[in-house]
Amino acid sequence: MKIISGNPFIKRENEKIFLDSVAFNEIVKQYKTPVLILLEKRIRENIKTFIDVFSSEFKNIQCFYSFKANFLSEICKIVLSEGIGAEIVGLPELKLALKLGFLHDKIIIGGPYLSKELIELSIKNQVKEMIIYDIDDLKKINSIAQKYNCIQDICIRINSQKYNSKLGINFNEKKISKFRNLIKDCQNIRIKSILSHYSTQMNDIKQFRNNIRTIASNLNLLSEQDINIDNINLGGGFPEATVMPREQLRKTAKEIKITLAECDVNFKNIYFEPGRYFLGDAGLFISKIVKVNDNRWIFLNIGNHICPKFARCSLRFYNASQINNPHKYKTSIAGIIPTDQDVLAKDYFFTEELVKGDKVLVTNTGAYCLTFSNRFPYRFPKILLINNNIVKEVFNPNIDKDIAIY
Repeated sequence: MKIISGNPFIKRENEKIFLDSVAFNEIVKQYKTPVLILLEKRIRENIKTFIDVFSSEFKNIQCFYSFKANFLSEICKIVLSEGIGAEIVGLPELKLALKLGFLHDKIIIGGPYLSKELIELSIKNQVKEMIIYDIDDLKKINSIAQKYNCIQDICIRINSQKYNSKLGINFNEKKISKFRNLIKDCQNIRIKSILSHYSTQMNDIKQFRNNIRTIASNLNLLSEQDINIDNINLGGGFPEATVMPREQLRKTAKEIKITLAECDVNFKNIYFEPGRYFLGDAGLFISKIVKVNDNRWIFLNIGNHICPKFARCSLRFYNASQINNPHKYKTSIAGIIPTDQDVLAKDYFFTEELVKGDKVLVTNTGAYCLTFSNRFPYRFPKILLINNNIVKEVFNPNIDKDIAIY
């Protein structure tokens, strides 16, 4: 069998396509397009690869799955069963993580906005760390920790200095002095970690090095104020596993270790927050061509409402109805939202013959497509989870109505 899209769980044999052990034709017979499919074995393989690679370089690695990549309960259960922690940005995610059974000491929480309800539930459940993007959040957290007579561990998110980013703390002499005084006044918090998240789809080691240098320079600033940090958090930002296969990931891990040593960064534990690497290439849409224009434009029955550009996915398109035919003819691909902005790809290499009704595989849609989707006036598609030859329906719009978590 030949692999499709670099994914060993999407294969073709002659004119037949298999998703894990399930025949593509059996799915399209039973389910109308569009349908979103997630491959459980690929998720598990990606998690094991990531942990194996980084554990070979760091004895003290801790990993927290970024819930915002894909917060479907069935997906989070898979992550939990692999022993991974949870990285949470809001109250609905925290409630879901606790409901699913994530241990309190494997949950880290943070975002630009920390509501009172989120802080309170986090402290009541003794989460591992709360991540602050603004030093004034220390006072809010301290006040609530004081109420519950406990000490809350804190992670500082620093500004990565990339493209004038507004996220995180940008320390200067005045701000670091204020920070030191706040720490002295807030007896119910403890600064434990420092986080810098540089970008998404980081496929260049220079980006990882820049991230480490940012952390190193801020650690030096803090050390000069007698503020010592135990742990470093390098965030996520890894691309899909098909974009960064195992050997490239291994090289990246080695370079991260080398750069940390060069920058003289000392730490007890190193954290990562992968989302896309675990889930990205484990998801795919089955769609169909609903319209063909003379100038080699095709329209699919999905669009940016459920496959948004904002998700920054490395999309790949395959004509499943003509899978053995050469994909070497430039074709532009649009969605079904009535705007010229709904373009999925321009001048993409596709089959020569463009036929209305042909089924199209769109790969690398497992991360962020759901969380950034807006549905427009269309109903959300069914979502299937495939494991070996078992197909499980994990979302049905007729029954579940919406994927939102509350």
